Amino acid sequence: MVDLSPVQEFYKDKTVFITGASGFMGKVLLEKLLYSCHSLKEVIIICRPKRGKAPESRLEEMFKLPIFQRIRDERPEMLKKVTIYQGDVTYDLLGLSGDSLKHVVDNTNIVFHMAATLKLEGNLRDAIDMNLLGTQRALNVAKQMKQLEAFVHLSTAFCNCDQEVMYEKVYEFPHKPEDLMRLAEWMDVKTLDAITPDLLKPHPNTYTYSKRLAEILVRDHYETMPVIIARPSIVSPAAYEPLGGWVDNLNGPTGLMIGCGKGVIRSVLVNQENKAEVIPVDYAISGLIVIPYEFNKQAKRPVNVPVYNITNADHRKMTMGTVVEMSKRINKQVPFNAGLWYPDPCVTTNKFYHNFNVMMFHWLPAYLLDFLLLILGQKRFMLRVQEKISTGLGVLQFFTLNAWTFRSDNFASLWTNLNEQDKEIFNMNMNVKESEEEYMFVGALGARRYILKEKDEDLDKARFHMKIQKAVDIVCKTLIVGFFFYYLMKWTGVLALF
Repeated sequence: MVDLSPVQEFYKDKTVFITGASGFMGKVLLEKLLYSCHSLKEVIIICRPKRGKAPESRLEEMFKLPIFQRIRDERPEMLKKVTIYQGDVTYDLLGLSGDSLKHVVDNTNIVFHMAATLKLEGNLRDAIDMNLLGTQRALNVAKQMKQLEAFVHLSTAFCNCDQEVMYEKVYEFPHKPEDLMRLAEWMDVKTLDAITPDLLKPHPNTYTYSKRLAEILVRDHYETMPVIIARPSIVSPAAYEPLGGWVDNLNGPTGLMIGCGKGVIRSVLVNQENKAEVIPVDYAISGLIVIPYEFNKQAKRPVNVPVYNITNADHRKMTMGTVVEMSKRINKQVPFNAGLWYPDPCVTTNKFYHNFNVMMFHWLPAYLLDFLLLILGQKRFMLRVQEKISTGLGVLQFFTLNAWTFRSDNFASLWTNLNEQDKEIFNMNMNVKESEEEYMFVGALGARRYILKEKDEDLDKARFHMKIQKAVDIVCKTLIVGFFFYYLMKWTGVLALF
């Protein structure tokens, strides 16, 4: 029998309950638990039906994804340890009842509450229902758990964005979570939307606002429950596990990378002096798994609720300007297939200049393309795409133009407190030999493979296509500038002098 590491020993014969297991981080957590904590008893997840597919069908489809390949190859029996129930954090008791609820509360030892709406532009009612009331419902179920050892609440490092320096503690806020939950219950959506801008201040969106209130709610349960708060920064593609570059959504840096790489996004508002606050998903998940072990091995319970800022080490953080330059280099090595235009976005902090670029190079081409599609009798889509891009870029501005300092001593201590055996299994090493540029290269390949479903063998064709795009881009810019100066000289009368 293989000797178990201390963390693996902690999870031996334990039952883990996960909300949000179908999300990006949720899938990676599920895979890592099954692969690295193979002595656990059971993992229970809840899932709602989607597009007519029952939870069981969705789980079968999930297990066919590339990230579960190593489990299918090496530990296929672990897949049988997953129990799925139909559930939803927008329902009381998470939609559980009868035998399913009894099984969860009788057996669960560790809870990872990850379900949330990540829509930065979403309305306040939905954000409260998912992120705040959803947390309340998860806590209500956890209160009934007879053997609960840890309830890990997944928050965000940006939930206290009015603080320049963010420490690993819960910050007070004038609004009470209970008041907002009651408000969302009785107030109609139209009125709530009207007062939302004033309610949110100083928060830029409903996501960070609802997450901040959820932290206070969790903190208030610390006296009677083993609750812990984990705050990842912007979660980026996997560095090593389960597959280098694994990503399955367009949130954050991946969406920007693909949008710019396809030539769809032509201008972005970014302060290039700010540090990029990202953490690879596998590092964040290793941290999450180690947190319950660290909490339960302590002889004395901490006075205050434990909080972990899951952020990159300061010496690994690059400026946004460096990231932009690296991205341009990598994009030439790993271009995407069939881009709309040569990828060379304007990066600026000047809002007037940015808005001019957006009008000229986002909206104008979108109207022209849709007009051509209308003439040809084809389905129009570019305006719809641009509306989504415009909304996405609008909500990202707050994060790309502002800077924060994160104190992550608790998160760093998770790694330093592990023995060598656990360090091999639960990697959070911030001093690896691979460079940031190598990581970004792997991330670009991951975006091609797992989101765009583009084959590696098409890379040479994509590089050739990009060379043609560059030539067209130079010709078009030369003609535009030439015509501009021609008409300027004609209008001013300078041309008549020649």
